[in-house]
Amino acid sequence: MVVNHLASSSEIQVKQRVRVKPDVAIFLRGLYGGGAEKAMLNLARGFIDRGLQVDLVLARAAGVYLEQVQPEIRVVDLKAEWMPSSLPKLTRYLQQTHPTTMLAALHYPCEIALWAKRLARVSTRIIVSEHNHLSLEAQRIPQRSVQFTPTAARLFYPWADGIVAVSQGVADDLAEITRLNRDRIQVVYNPIVLPELFTQAQEPVTHPWFKPDQPPVVLAVGRLYPQKDFSTLIHAFAQVRRIRPARLVILGDGPERERLTTLVEELGLTEDVALLGFVQNPYAYMAKAAVFVLSSAWEGLGNVLVEALAVGTPVVSTNCESGPAEILAQGKYGVLTPVGDDSAIASAIIQTLSSPARQVDPQWLKQFTLETCTQQYLDVLGICDYSSPTKTV
Repeated sequence: MVVNHLASSSEIQVKQRVRVKPDVAIFLRGLYGGGAEKAMLNLARGFIDRGLQVDLVLARAAGVYLEQVQPEIRVVDLKAEWMPSSLPKLTRYLQQTHPTTMLAALHYPCEIALWAKRLARVSTRIIVSEHNHLSLEAQRIPQRSVQFTPTAARLFYPWADGIVAVSQGVADDLAEITRLNRDRIQVVYNPIVLPELFTQAQEPVTHPWFKPDQPPVVLAVGRLYPQKDFSTLIHAFAQVRRIRPARLVILGDGPERERLTTLVEELGLTEDVALLGFVQNPYAYMAKAAVFVLSSAWEGLGNVLVEALAVGTPVVSTNCESGPAEILAQGKYGVLTPVGDDSAIASAIIQTLSSPARQVDPQWLKQFTLETCTQQYLDVLGICDYSSPTKTV
């Protein structure tokens, strides 16, 4: 993996003499461990498997997923100290590299990519990929930059050559926010089910709570942010614990770690709750958990639900906007509860622990596979000649 900083025109020009221009450039803030970043990294792999030349353009080449980037993918590090400062550097990248298509995800990479094309005056097609329920996020997060995202989407998304939403709910919300015709927004689920997911799920977990003779483990995975509402999950688990033996494990890092740790202590759960931080292979934990819980207040899709279903772990999820009801077929493949209702979540966990696992139709999971999602993205990107894993010239 080569990391390039666009420090000068001469540097990038030399590198381009030995490499054809990329078919697809994916623009992200970084690779910090979120579901959207992981999905875009998987998608880059899907493009590589189809024989495409792929650049992964990062405002700053940082984050826990950096080590997972395949060597065939060129990483372009803009070394932006803050997101707005990436605009002139991305503009220069477009002028010098001329990718056929750029796919941007999250905020504000989407808006910056749209502006960069205008400033660069290039023919590169810009596709924006929306991964969150913007109206709910703007209501719940007091940060001004977050509250401005619906306005930014309304102002600038009409400039895009294509718009992708990761769920039907996100697409509906985005259409309302931007006042665009719903037909302009195409829904493509995230590429979540990869072949190695099943291999990694078989790897051992050394934590003693996952030994066969231990109480059942309730598992949650996600960044420790208000959106994930892990405080409600911890309150729900306290109710479960009053009824039966169990353990709660939460995988992920974030700014709420201290607050959640304090809550665990206040509820007297330190012997039964563990916040283990970010792990590179959550699938091994999922496969060995008795139940997987998503407690989010809102989502774009809910990638972890798909992963849990794929490894055969029973699922409980809030029926938040958007994604969980779509993934779970309106409750067919897992229990849906109201958002923020710790008693309902506790009841669903207890019910799931004492019930046979629901069987998930393998055909249902195919819509989340790398092969399916890669082809759907290629269709949106206008690269329709790569319909087989081998590139034809």
